[in-house]
Amino acid sequence: MKMQFIILISLFVVGAMAGKYSKEINEQKASDKNNNQVEFRIAKLNQIWEKALRMQLAPVRLSELHSDLKIQEKDELQWKKLKAEGLDEDGEREAKLRRNFSIILAKYGMDGKKDTRTLDSNRLKDHDFKEGDTFDDPRLDKLWNKAKTSGKFSDEELQSLQREFKHHKDRINEYNIVMDTVSRTEEIHKNVISPLEGEVKEHVLHQKHADLKQRMRDLNQGFERLRKITHEGYSDDSEFKEPRVIELWEMAKRSNLSEDELDSLKEELKHFETKVEKHQHYQEQLELSHQKLKHVEALGDEDHIMRNKEKYNTLAEKAREMGYKMKKHLQDLTNKISPNGLQHNEL
Repeated sequence: MKMQFIILISLFVVGAMAGKYSKEINEQKASDKNNNQVEFRIAKLNQIWEKALRMQLAPVRLSELHSDLKIQEKDELQWKKLKAEGLDEDGEREAKLRRNFSIILAKYGMDGKKDTRTLDSNRLKDHDFKEGDTFDDPRLDKLWNKAKTSGKFSDEELQSLQREFKHHKDRINEYNIVMDTVSRTEEIHKNVISPLEGEVKEHVLHQKHADLKQRMRDLNQGFERLRKITHEGYSDDSEFKEPRVIELWEMAKRSNLSEDELDSLKEELKHFETKVEKHQHYQEQLELSHQKLKHVEALGDEDHIMRNKEKYNTLAEKAREMGYKMKKHLQDLTNKISPNGLQHNEL
């Protein structure tokens, strides 16, 4: 009798869990009709992943996409729970999720349109790409050339500075992507009929414009930092080397955190920087493994191909796992520093 009671309780618990997550499970089954391996619990994310595989994105880029989709999956499942509890009535979190998804599509060239952001004169730059430009931005190119010829930097420092320049360029691209989504939202807003719906969309639009303004401030501050380093060189007491960590630390120093909170954050950022460096190491190993695999495949030795493929798949899995953990940690750190932290680390 006691055993029957335990079985009944177990069945009840399993049934309750199945009901709670039935939509996610159904979404998974919809993506698994042909017994293909399912990477994500949300159908649209699986569709994007499968499209990326068909596009044959470069290994490191594919790994980055996987991490971005995992973060999107986590945020969407969290939002579904909040919505089921009657929260997010103004739709602000839902709008943010849609925007983040649009950014992912644009970032990896899956938004169904040619990438004209770098050519649009209404964007942050209004020049044509010239052969020999390193960062496709006149201000960055001028600064970088000055840094290279200044004699103020060692080879290692130049590599660190180059990463900072590339990070700034990526931030410009993000800004342009977000501006595209805001422009589309404004077009939709013009066609609103319901006054109540109009109020909700007006609120979302206001949030997006606030996001754009903050991004522009961050870009200006980031460029000013690059300009200062180029003219003065790195100081002996530089706290960090990785661009994302430097950006977080600069943001923290401008925030309302106390001295004790800043000291605590500095230690956490050191751990985070180690995680970033480790992830970069795995990405480099993944790229080398992919090149070796292509070479071995050309030779046609099946045993050698299988061994290299196993090594490549193991590295790819590790890089994706570490990429997700790193981006999740980045999200947590940004939210600690800024109440509106999510707007700074969608990518």
